[in-house]
Order: sequence, then C-alpha cells, then structure tokens
Amino acid sequence: MKVIVTGSYDESCAVVAEMIKDLVVSKPNAKLGLATGGTPVPIYKKLIAMNEAGEVDFSAVHTVNLDEYCGLSGDNPQSYRYFMEKHLFSQVNLPQGSTHLPNGTAPDMEAEARRYEALVESLGYADLQLLGIGHNGHIGFNEPCESFPAAVHPVELTESTIQANSRLFDRVEDVPTRAITMGIGTILKARRILLIAGADKREIVEKALTGPITPWVPASVLQLHRDVTVITCGE
Repeated sequence: MKVIVTGSYDESCAVVAEMIKDLVVSKPNAKLGLATGGTPVPIYKKLIAMNEAGEVDFSAVHTVNLDEYCGLSGDNPQSYRYFMEKHLFSQVNLPQGSTHLPNGTAPDMEAEARRYEALVESLGYADLQLLGIGHNGHIGFNEPCESFPAAVHPVELTESTIQANSRLFDRVEDVPTRAITMGIGTILKARRILLIAGADKREIVEKALTGPITPWVPASVLQLHRDVTVITCGE
C-alpha cells in the first residue's frame, strides 16, 4: 500500500486526476470504477478540463459506479446517475451506453444486484477504482457489519451515513434509507484502487490502514489488495 500526503485537498485531487489521465492515455479502453459524493467532484472538474484541452480522450472508456440509492430514478436530481451526468458524463466525450450504475428503481433489488455484478464482471472489472471513505469506514455503501459482502447487494444505510448525506437533501427525512452497492469482493477485483480522503477523515483512514482487518471498519480490507494508493492531505 502506498500513501501520498499532499499539502491540500486540491493538490490531492490533482494527483488523482493525473493518475486517471495517465491510465486512459496508456490504455484508451480502460474501465474506470467511479464514486459519487462531494469527495470526487474536484477530480471530475480537473478531468473535464483535461478532456477539453485534448490531454485525455474518453471515447473508448467504460465506467462503472459503485452504488445508487434505492427508490430514485436516474432523472431524479438526488440520484447518483443524475450526479454523474451533471459532474462528469455529459461534459466529456464518453459515448452513450458506456456509463453504468445500478438501477435504483428496479422492481427486484436482489435480481438487480445479480445483474449489475454480472455486468461489472463482463466488462472485466475496473482497471482503476476510485474510492472515498465514510467517517465510519464505509467504502461504497458497505456499512460496518458482521462480514464482508462478496458481491453487489442492497443495503440498509446506517443512521450516521443518512445524517452525513442529508447535507445534499432539503430534509434528513428525504434521504433514502436503502441503497444498492458493489460488495467488498467486487471492489477488491479492481486491478488498482485509489482512495482519496480529506483531512477530516484522518482518524478513520489511520484506523483503516493500520488497525485490524475487520468488517466493522470496511475500508480495512484494502490492506489485502495488491495495489492500493491512499491520497490524503495534511490540512
């Protein structure tokens, strides 16, 4: 595991964007595992600028996102599909049909989990998986629990995650209580993992990287992966 400590969060995002650019330049048909939330937005802005400047071409890239809220359609402004379209997909030259997220309105979430797992497998898993980390150590929506989920699955969100995500909703009551997410096993099949965290996540990052490997700190499982880079900042 490699740890990079930068002088600022913006510098961390620049490091990550450069790593993603370098991958796509060297492998134009790369599979990118992407994340949502406030953490990656500055990264996506930098990738958009690189694409506009002709530094990177996404025309042969496929993307797979970690998760989606249950009950929200892709045209709902609070859905992760809408988020990705707004902050990245619609602003770079990703071809239609090359971006993938779970279907949050599927009538059978267990069946949707199996479909999305099969899709991710059929694409060859991610060449690079981008991750954030929750204050409780969750990656994707894999919350602290008794075991590491192997595959894509629906999950009940913890109260701490609901509260953390409520900043993006008008009321905490509007935050969905369920989501569908890649499992820990799915995430670990990525060839390379980048975890980015701000200074406010320093305590949980240290716990995940140096503490025992336990499903009660889901990110601790990254200690077992062959190629993980953690990018964090000192302020």
